[in-house]
Amino acid sequence: MRRSVIVVTLAALAGCGVETATTAATSAAMKKKELEAGKQTQEQVQLKIEQSMQQGQQRDREAEER
Repeated sequence: MRRSVIVVTLAALAGCGVETATTAATSAAMKKKELEAGKQTQEQVQLKIEQSMQQGQQRDREAEER
């Protein structure tokens, strides 16, 4: 009887460990996707800033030529 209680308890604890590991892996995958999306957004914003700066410089040159 005591042995079966120990086996059931160990099985339950092992199941919790698997669930915890799965949850941690899922969270890590979600964080990775969030970081990648954030980097992509940052790159897009940086590109737009650079384009705006180039347009401003072009306008300045055109204004100086007049």
